[in-house]
Amino acid sequence: MTDLLSGLNIFPRHIAIIMDGNNRWAQEQGLEGAKGHSAGVVALREIVRACADYNVIEILTVFAFSSENWSRPDKEVEALMNLLLAALIEEIPELNKNHVRMEIIGDRSQFSEPLQNQMAEAEAQTAQNNKMLLAIALNYGGRWDILNASKELARSVKRGELEAENISEQVFEQHVCLGQYPMPDLCIRTGKEQRISNFLLWQIAYSEIYFSDRYWPDFDPAHLGNILTWYKKRQRRFGGRSEDINGTTSSSVIPDLNKNTSAD
Repeated sequence: MTDLLSGLNIFPRHIAIIMDGNNRWAQEQGLEGAKGHSAGVVALREIVRACADYNVIEILTVFAFSSENWSRPDKEVEALMNLLLAALIEEIPELNKNHVRMEIIGDRSQFSEPLQNQMAEAEAQTAQNNKMLLAIALNYGGRWDILNASKELARSVKRGELEAENISEQVFEQHVCLGQYPMPDLCIRTGKEQRISNFLLWQIAYSEIYFSDRYWPDFDPAHLGNILTWYKKRQRRFGGRSEDINGTTSSSVIPDLNKNTSAD
C-alpha cells in the first residue's frame, strides 16, 4: 500500500475522459448533430497531442460510443459510424507522429465487418508506438465489462483452472478492460452533466473526478492544463486518512475552486 498512499500526486499516469456535449454544442451553433461529432474528433486530436507532449501521461482512455448509444436515432448512429470509420483511417499518421499506440476496448461484435477490420488495422499500424496509449471505448459499458470478467472467471472455475476462493480483487482486475495497466488517476467529464454514465465502473473506484461545464468540442489543451493544476492539489487517500499519509490533515483535500487554478 506504500505506493497507493503516496499523498499528493504531481501528475496522473492515466486520464479517462467522458467526451460529452457534441450534440448540444452543435445545437447552440445552429448546426446538425453530425457537425458536433466532427468537431469532437478535432478536439480529441488536440488533447491526444497535448497529453503526449507532457511526456508523463502514460494512458488516455476516452469514452467514444457507449453500449447505450445504439438507442439514438438511426440517422445519428449511421453518421457516427461513418465518422468513426473515417477517423480510424485518417488519424493513424497523427498517432504515429506522436508515437501513440491505439487500443480499442468494448464489444466489437455489433459493428460492421469493415469497421471491425479498420479497428484491428489501426491497432496494428500503431502497435510499435511506445510514448502513450490511447484507449478508445467503443460499444463499451462498465456493467458489461464487469459481467464479462465474471463470466471469464466462472468458466475458469468450471474448467478447474481456478478455485473460487482464490478470486481476489487483483485476480478479478486482470479480467476487466485495461486491467493490465495502471487504473485511471483522473476522470474528466465534459458537457455540464455530473454522472459517470456506466464508464469504467471498476477502474475509476479511486479516481479523482472533475466535471467540466465545457462541451467536448470546446475542451482544449489549456483547459486540460488547468484541470491538471487542480489535480496537483488533490490528496489521494485510497480509503485512508490524511493523518495516515502525511501525519497532518492537508487543506488540499478540498481545493478552492474560486481561485485562478479553477479549470472553469
